[in-house]
Amino acid sequence: MSNPNDLNLVGHLDELRTRLIRTLIAFLVAMAAAFIYVKDIYRWLVRGIDQKLVVLGPSDVMWVYLMIAGVVAIAVTLPIAAYQTWKFVTPALPAVAKRSALVFIPSISLLFITGLCFGYFILFPMVLHFMDQMAGDDFAAMYTAERYFRFMIHMTVPFGLLFEMPAIVMFLTKIGILNPVRLAKARKLSYFILAIVAITITPPDILSDIIVIVPLFLLYEISMTISKIVYRNQLRAQSEWPTTTA
Repeated sequence: MSNPNDLNLVGHLDELRTRLIRTLIAFLVAMAAAFIYVKDIYRWLVRGIDQKLVVLGPSDVMWVYLMIAGVVAIAVTLPIAAYQTWKFVTPALPAVAKRSALVFIPSISLLFITGLCFGYFILFPMVLHFMDQMAGDDFAAMYTAERYFRFMIHMTVPFGLLFEMPAIVMFLTKIGILNPVRLAKARKLSYFILAIVAITITPPDILSDIIVIVPLFLLYEISMTISKIVYRNQLRAQSEWPTTTA
């Protein structure tokens, strides 16, 4: 006779594969759609540059377009990936946790786009200006398209992911992995890690560091507040459950 636990594991793995395939299909469709308008997106992104970007080979143009379309596709696919993840873990969650998907899923894209905007409109021009000042009159600044957009992505996409912190904390609190007490105990270590990240990706001046560190610290505090609210609601629901079922 087959082991019921083995059958249950096979069923979970099959469901996980299905949801991963759906997420991958959504990403490919979004990337194909973004690629249709990639030239318009490219022109908007380079609107502030006085000179045309240089390409060193025929494949560079395609590589740049794929990078741009890929970032757009990630932003579009994130809520779909969040939904698929939520549906996968939903059977193990109480009913009250399932209803929070209406808040959790849209916030994924909103926070990612907010992080991208912070990186693109604040951090990227600040770092680029600093680099131009370092070059001064000693160097002729000639940007290749591949290096320019790779640099732009390094300055924006990580912040899109870092700005997901409140949504991730809410999700992990909902499923019982995190709680406000653990977050409070980890505050000093988390601040240290966030400060290291900020100092690493910003120019070596105190003003740039502060501009990046302060939003990251605020994100952590916002995440703690969200965790407190979620955790308090869970405790209230658990205390009321015996009364409502009696």
